[in-house]
Amino acid sequence: MESTIEQIVEVENVQQGSNWWSVLGFFIPLLGLILFLVWKTTNPKSAKAAGIGALVSVILNILGFVLFVMSNVMV
Repeated sequence: MESTIEQIVEVENVQQGSNWWSVLGFFIPLLGLILFLVWKTTNPKSAKAAGIGALVSVILNILGFVLFVMSNVMV
């Protein structure tokens, strides 16, 4: 039987996230959203990274669209 310390170390190694999921979510927001929904219980750190990347991308796209429309209305 494994000791409690060994079990905790194994769980921490499994739940490591990567910032590359944020980059992927940023450039492909739909995939970032799908990964967030699939991983939110099994791999929460990677899910959060993918979700944040997708959210930032969507917000920036909306902001860019609004600025584009406002610049065309003023002309």
